[in-house]
Amino acid sequence: MPQSTTPAATTSDESTTRTALVVLGHHRADSLSAHTARRAAARLTAAGYTVDFLDLHAEGFDPRMTVADQPDWNNRDKRYSPATEAQMGRVLAAEVVVVVFPVYWQSVPALVKGWIDTVWNYGFAYGRSKPRLAGKRVLWLGLAGATANDEIIPGMQQLLEAQLSDGLAYYCGFADSRVGLLPDAEEQPQTIDAEGNLVIGEAISGDARTAHYAAFDARAEGFVDDLLAAGLVNA
Repeated sequence: MPQSTTPAATTSDESTTRTALVVLGHHRADSLSAHTARRAAARLTAAGYTVDFLDLHAEGFDPRMTVADQPDWNNRDKRYSPATEAQMGRVLAAEVVVVVFPVYWQSVPALVKGWIDTVWNYGFAYGRSKPRLAGKRVLWLGLAGATANDEIIPGMQQLLEAQLSDGLAYYCGFADSRVGLLPDAEEQPQTIDAEGNLVIGEAISGDARTAHYAAFDARAEGFVDDLLAAGLVNA
């Protein structure tokens, strides 16, 4: 993907009406996922969005389901726990949601899965004739250790799209949901040989490493730009 161009910033009056939520689903602040989430937030800010940055681990989000947050199929207006209601408010306030996470077993990590299970709950995200989240747009940025030419990548893309776009965002009324899969996240390339053994290559360093991650950042920012551009076309 060629180097992306930063979307033109809006006027100050327009920027107050554009809101975005960036969700980081990683336990380390120094991770590549955290770096990518911060780049996505900066990209949205440059495009005129007011960004709410949600670091699930840093904010102490507990992904375990509780009785207080269990759906009540007989009451779609159930009040959930105060912590979950606060999370729901942050999702509701955002026109654009960007979720950044490492791909674990071709899915999202437990931290993100628990956030989805608890916050994207019955009566809020789904279960109404007119979904409260209708019209919003979401980008799922998944960082994968596999190399771009690994045979697993197309299937991984399909699985994530089925789970996150078809099985979740569409069901909740989102106008646009897309998965930005980012392979080559590891410094040491990882492949599987014919016998199923993990083969780890030599770590990249120096100028090669700098170029590698510059290209990685450009791909991630390109996914953000594409989502925003699609929103302008459909506005």
